[in-house]
Amino acid sequence: MPNLLIRHIKTLVQAETRPRPIAAGADMAELPVLHDAWLLLENDRIAAFGPMSNCPERADKTIDATGRLVLPSWCDSHTHIVFAATREEEFVGRIRGLSYEEIARNGGGILNSAQRLQQTPEEKLFEDAWQRLQEVIRFGTGAIEIKSGYGLSVESELKILRVIRRLKSVSPIPIKATFLGAHAIPTDFKHRRQEYVDLVVQQMIPRVAEEGLADYCDVFCDRGFFTVEETERILQAGWAHGLKPKIHANELDFSGGVQVGVANRAVSVDHLEHAGDAEIEALRAGHTLPTLLPGCSFFLGIPYAPARRLIDAGLPVVLATDYNPGSSPSGRMAFVVSLACIKMKMLPEEAINAATLNGSRAIELQDEYGSIAVGKKANLFITKPLASVAQLPYSFGNDPVETVVLNGRVWEG
Repeated sequence: MPNLLIRHIKTLVQAETRPRPIAAGADMAELPVLHDAWLLLENDRIAAFGPMSNCPERADKTIDATGRLVLPSWCDSHTHIVFAATREEEFVGRIRGLSYEEIARNGGGILNSAQRLQQTPEEKLFEDAWQRLQEVIRFGTGAIEIKSGYGLSVESELKILRVIRRLKSVSPIPIKATFLGAHAIPTDFKHRRQEYVDLVVQQMIPRVAEEGLADYCDVFCDRGFFTVEETERILQAGWAHGLKPKIHANELDFSGGVQVGVANRAVSVDHLEHAGDAEIEALRAGHTLPTLLPGCSFFLGIPYAPARRLIDAGLPVVLATDYNPGSSPSGRMAFVVSLACIKMKMLPEEAINAATLNGSRAIELQDEYGSIAVGKKANLFITKPLASVAQLPYSFGNDPVETVVLNGRVWEG
């Protein structure tokens, strides 16, 4: 593969000479940058970088990045991009005054998506998800996690995970798969919730593990969904089959989801719109990452997670899109970074760390992705002309990405 030299970079962002495994607390405001820089890519790896004063003279291919920033690709650690249909009718319902929970009780929400998905052929699910994956790549995402959860039956959950496996086989970016059979209680089990938990534990998880379809096991631990006790049972069953825990926690209320996630060594607990002293102390006592999803708060009009309190407590905040048809129908990570700054008062440097380096850690890819460091995979993007790093979140309505580079080559889409 020919090498690629990017020259005259206005600012090379997240340029690490000593790669960090994560950025936490006050260190999240430290974003290593190099001005007037060059970056050399060889094969699919980052080979070298430095100031223009010592730029290599030749390369097989050269890109002039005058006036532009170069960043490592976003690492989106929480998405649901395999789904059957959009839910704009619920969007209109919320405009008319219905709450997310009222829509769910009326058969909408996750149950709506599950019914549609069960009726949709696997090939159609793949085609639509492949289009969404290409869309987010164009927005600068270079590593991603995708969850099941819109099946809510053995065969339909397996169908989603097989679609994710097929996406992995053709994707130019790494994909981590998460089993989320415990996303909601199906209508048929409304008065038999214990039986549904049994189904998840005794049939779904063993089948998922047997076919090697997932890396993680997730549960929606929140008011109106799964209890702490149910969550713990499911997570422990996942661990027994080699699936590491992830948690949907505290989106709708103080649910105990954060504590049960930490107690079960979850890789991350995601949402945290309701997080107070007890949740922060639990996170400080463990190694579970708090992942915030401001796109969901924006779309549903619910509180934003207390990012400042989490950072000030010394924690490593992660940002992700939560791309899904019901509560966050957008996979644009640059907008998530803007929301983090505008609504959660994160500094631009903190938000970029949360969306790159910390995002890679939340899907356990930090050794290969999340920063510009020699030896890491060459997944990055070149912005349109920008005055500074702060202009990226400041210009919230613009798409900052001009050129995507994946595996050391310009990605044409």
